[in-house]
Amino acid sequence: MLRTPTGGAGHGTATAGDRLVSIGTVLNQLRDEFPEVTISKIRFLEAEGLVEPRRTASGYRKFSPQDVERLAQILRMQRDHYLPLKVIREHLDALARGEQVMLPAPSPQRDLLDGAWDADGDRPTAARVGRAELLAAAEVTEEELVEWESYGLIAPGPDGGYDSEAVTVARLVADLGRFGLEPRHLRAVKAAADREAGLVEQMVAPLRRHRNPQTRAHAEATAKELAGLSVRLHAALVQTALGLRLQ
Repeated sequence: MLRTPTGGAGHGTATAGDRLVSIGTVLNQLRDEFPEVTISKIRFLEAEGLVEPRRTASGYRKFSPQDVERLAQILRMQRDHYLPLKVIREHLDALARGEQVMLPAPSPQRDLLDGAWDADGDRPTAARVGRAELLAAAEVTEEELVEWESYGLIAPGPDGGYDSEAVTVARLVADLGRFGLEPRHLRAVKAAADREAGLVEQMVAPLRRHRNPQTRAHAEATAKELAGLSVRLHAALVQTALGLRLQ
């Protein structure tokens, strides 16, 4: 339950004692908790009407402490609950009215290494989102998503929905795109991930077919551990390769 009230966008409640800061200062304040936040992200949230900083006579943005706290709340709702911006706006409006807001439980598959796994040995569960919710949560366009799907980077489930990992993939692909990496460049990354997943599945397949529920649960725990080790090895190998090439 989220109870802390906050002013709405453009609430104008700052007192004379409030210290207004620049967008760069806001970025530094938020990065301790949200290391991936960028100035572009803050500007996007402003463009969506979720926060309205004051403007100086020359047009520079100035943020109050209430603005910074509001941004932190927005980023937490996105990170922990994968809420679309429309829902986040409704929650913040309710908080501004002094109402209590019930947030959904954090997505159990927000991070592969910290994902929640079923006790009965089934595959990990994850919150499902629709296409519109995916676009809003990842802050991408329909055209971008269509292109990424054509390259196999993202795919809907049989029900047409997406799990929370799809949101993570969409955000990462978008971030890489800002550096000039196009979907066609990422096909090799996707192929490598598929091979790693296949290797993990091969290792745990005999355990998953076992009739004993505890053995099947052990299979999922093993798959999780293998996946985590694979991700760490991949990162280490990339860093090593870059280190050698940049020497």
